[in-house]
Amino acid sequence: MPPVNAKKATAPAAGLISGGSDVALTLPNLVSFDSAPLYERVKRHMSEAILVGEWQPGMVLPSETSLAQGFGIAVGTVRRAMSDLVAEGLLSRRRKTGTVVTGRAPHHSLRFFFQYFRLHRADGSLVRSTSQFLTVETQAPTPEQAQRLQIREGGVVAIHRIRHADGRPVMHDKLLLAEERVPDLPREPAELPPLLYLHLLERYGIRISAVREQITAELATDEDIALLALAGRDAVLAIDEVAYDQAGVPTILGSHRASTRAHAYINEVR
Repeated sequence: MPPVNAKKATAPAAGLISGGSDVALTLPNLVSFDSAPLYERVKRHMSEAILVGEWQPGMVLPSETSLAQGFGIAVGTVRRAMSDLVAEGLLSRRRKTGTVVTGRAPHHSLRFFFQYFRLHRADGSLVRSTSQFLTVETQAPTPEQAQRLQIREGGVVAIHRIRHADGRPVMHDKLLLAEERVPDLPREPAELPPLLYLHLLERYGIRISAVREQITAELATDEDIALLALAGRDAVLAIDEVAYDQAGVPTILGSHRASTRAHAYINEVR
């Protein structure tokens, strides 16, 4: 997902406009490869700008018309996105002032869990992460995997990825999903959606509603050292996870290995 202050080649800035508080805002073009509804993409861009501090508490946003021009979309689409963010508490409407950033960010919300990483900086601030998918393949499940994922038939989709934050690799994940639940999930790493939980919701109607984790500290393996650019047998967090959907069905088996040299693991999903 391209950030609001877009500088990447995949999402060139559409225009520079000024907020009501004389703060310049660079808004991206909302690229077409994202399958989410357009107003949802606008909400994501706005909420990310608020959560990572690009839009500061008390900042007065430009008018809906100006924002729509900056995004290159209809005013009604911006209005719907902003109404949702007002209802969620990230924005507020003030008479004679306009729309203001509140600074009240519900970090524990699953909606933001779709976008943000659970490794925070040492000062507690949120980290914007990116995913690098290494492999994705279909495998025959072990009896234990079939039982834990309640697989009736077919295999499991095994995904291995690295998560980067602040310019460094900080976690690598191995994820297993029942193939029967995600039949057309891309099998090429370059084609996988960067926001996997959000893709499950939008494409398959699978909402991750609960996560059970078991966390231990272990010495880094050779694989950890290579993927996380460690100096040696550093301590890493080993996180075994089961993610459940809205019906309580086990959906993802996850194994995560994280370096916490510069980050703290904070889980506020509830």
